Amino acid sequence: MEIPKKYDHQKRVVIVGAGFAGLTLAKRLSAKYFQVILLDKNNYHQFQPLLYQVATSGLEPSSISFPLRKIFQKKKNVIIRLTSVTGVSPERKKVHTEIGDIEFDYLILAQGATTNYYNNDSLHNNAYSMKSVSEALLLRNNLLQNYELALNPMNREERNSLLNVVIVGGGPTGVELAGAIAEMKSKILPKDYAELNFGHMHIYLLEAGSNLLNGMSNKSGETVLAYLKRLGVEVQTNTAVKNYDGETVQLSNGKTISSRNLIWAAGVKGVTIPGIPTNSVATNNRLIVDHNNKVSGLQDVYAIGDIAFMKDEKYLKGHPQVAQVAIQQANLLAKNLLRNETGKPLCAFSYNDKGSMATVGRNLAVAEIGKLKMKGFFAWFVWMMVHLMSIIGIKNRFLILINWIWQYITYDQSLRLIIKPNLKKETNEKDITNTIEHKSFAGL
Repeated sequence: MEIPKKYDHQKRVVIVGAGFAGLTLAKRLSAKYFQVILLDKNNYHQFQPLLYQVATSGLEPSSISFPLRKIFQKKKNVIIRLTSVTGVSPERKKVHTEIGDIEFDYLILAQGATTNYYNNDSLHNNAYSMKSVSEALLLRNNLLQNYELALNPMNREERNSLLNVVIVGGGPTGVELAGAIAEMKSKILPKDYAELNFGHMHIYLLEAGSNLLNGMSNKSGETVLAYLKRLGVEVQTNTAVKNYDGETVQLSNGKTISSRNLIWAAGVKGVTIPGIPTNSVATNNRLIVDHNNKVSGLQDVYAIGDIAFMKDEKYLKGHPQVAQVAIQQANLLAKNLLRNETGKPLCAFSYNDKGSMATVGRNLAVAEIGKLKMKGFFAWFVWMMVHLMSIIGIKNRFLILINWIWQYITYDQSLRLIIKPNLKKETNEKDITNTIEHKSFAGL
């Protein structure tokens, strides 16, 4: 693999992952001291908080994605390579990738987290997750395709199974997704599929704990619960999913739900990379770091963002896996790497919690910023502005704003498209239907 040579005075920083943490760090590092190698499987940065709107036909995938090379067009010290990391050798200061080995002076692990199915193979094989644009598109395809299939002759139980949606996890992702699908059921689907009776469609939100939005106050959780019930979502707390075979959801209370649409938003775990010592790995595959984000037991290896596990008096279970933590850790690490090169003492990380928020639907949201707690229209407006200003690219912000205004005025979205992969010519129509039903959207 050809990597441009660095200048004698430069140190090479290899960053694994172009999420909030990796992208922020790459943008902040000084060209004077560092050559930056940014590694990612995709050539774009994706804004994960709005993936659910892609999955529910509210936004185009390109609206929440931004090309990495466009971001770094004028940053000649930033080198981008599309590849997967297959391992690391910290003692040899090498990163192993599918396109070759890369030497480093500093290695920054920012590969983030993936869906945690808690070692349940049936859930892993049959449930839908939403951690990437590809998965959001797959979920959109599945929901819309099932409405189309429900138009075909079949008994009532089979049709209801295609219509019912089960969302597992009462955090912001699950709450926002449940609200968006409920609004589709109320305002859009009856007009698109007039032959179907959506009174038979049930939207379930299952939470293993006793409250929704565990990261926020009980009051906000109760407010969101009331909003969801108003929209017709059937919320069940203290209810865990034991198994799912693609058609029947088995619950911890012994009951079952018939559904071809189970969306798993109940937990995440760190993306593992071979070569990291086991004593550097904490719960859920997160990497143990000190208050400078240096990985425990390793030299010149750092972890930031969702993959990093930093324990202190306030966050005994580590910091929340949200964008603000990732961005703040990246900003501080950029300063610390520069301070390290200039012989200055390093600064310890201290998280500045700027608040939490979640939206359920039109004019329905909760927000907590310090001691200020908001709900309803004002919280919903604040949620929109915060997310809009966090998007990369003026054009993307403009497109998202136009989509939101259009949806607010018309109660409609215009992106209900089933984007199928390009299958081989010899595949017949029956095979295509089976492929759709079994989630084989490898091309997305």
